[in-house]
Amino acid sequence: MTHELESILLSYQSKKQKGIRCVLASVVDLDGSSYRKPGVRMLIDENQKTIGAVSGGCVEKDIVFQSLKVFESGKSLMMSYDGRYRLGCEGNLFILIEPIDLTDDLINLILNQIENRNPLKLKTYYRRELSSYENLGTEILFKNNSIKFHKKLDFDSEDLEFEQHLPAKFKLFIIGAEHDTVALTQMTNHLGWIVEIIASPDEQKELSYFDGANALHLLSFEEIKELEVDKETAILLMTHSLQKDLQYLLALEGKFPLYFGLLGPKKRKEDLLNKLLEFKPDIDLKYISQLKGPMGLDLGGESAHEIGLSILSEILSVNRKSDAIPLSQKKGSIHD
Repeated sequence: MTHELESILLSYQSKKQKGIRCVLASVVDLDGSSYRKPGVRMLIDENQKTIGAVSGGCVEKDIVFQSLKVFESGKSLMMSYDGRYRLGCEGNLFILIEPIDLTDDLINLILNQIENRNPLKLKTYYRRELSSYENLGTEILFKNNSIKFHKKLDFDSEDLEFEQHLPAKFKLFIIGAEHDTVALTQMTNHLGWIVEIIASPDEQKELSYFDGANALHLLSFEEIKELEVDKETAILLMTHSLQKDLQYLLALEGKFPLYFGLLGPKKRKEDLLNKLLEFKPDIDLKYISQLKGPMGLDLGGESAHEIGLSILSEILSVNRKSDAIPLSQKKGSIHD
């Protein structure tokens, strides 16, 4: 949800520069089940336009209507929605609508943290009693200070705390610049991931060719070794050249992303690993064991976009530690 917060802040910054006031609605607590969980947020401006969502679309109109009280009073408002009657779910949502008043400097500070892929910690102070409160609201915590979304925010001993940890934005490195890479980048547009394409310096491609990608790097194999890879990263090897894949795997030795996928059938993976071991017999076996190939879930995909969907689905399941089974076969609730 890091990218959702980023979208809200960018929208708020734009509206603030135009003199348009905004409030922020956040799901802070939940009894039972709901379409979305605590931590989701929606920005509402004084013209009743919104960015983001707090449900599947069932309650947003009423929240916009209730937000008028916050614009009028300047106080935060606690609300509740019983899903048995209004949402088609079995849960009871608790939602805080609060004023938001951040300077450009503070907005940019938060956005820079997101851009630099630093995790964020948010605390929202709320109550389950439905009423207006001056002091309730949200703050973002840093090492030595915090940023309050409005100036009257002040913790009281009777207040409850909802704490949220947002990870660094997920990064996807796609090595290869063929048509299936284009299809894959198009599929990532709404996931909020940072997508960067890596190709050899002789590729005659520009960033505009890859709709949805954030960057294109034309790197030598030596330069690939300097690639920064962490556990909020996935690497996909999609060059369609066995020789290039071998050179990339050698250059990436020692990199352990969350997900490392190889394009192609099992036979191609076996051939590639045999050549890798033949070329470098002492290569770290842990490095080899992480390689997934064929990559993707078995969705029956045939077109480039369908195959891209299966690849992204597997990455998401690994990132969320999900078994990727049909929900109809899952025991218990959808979200454990």
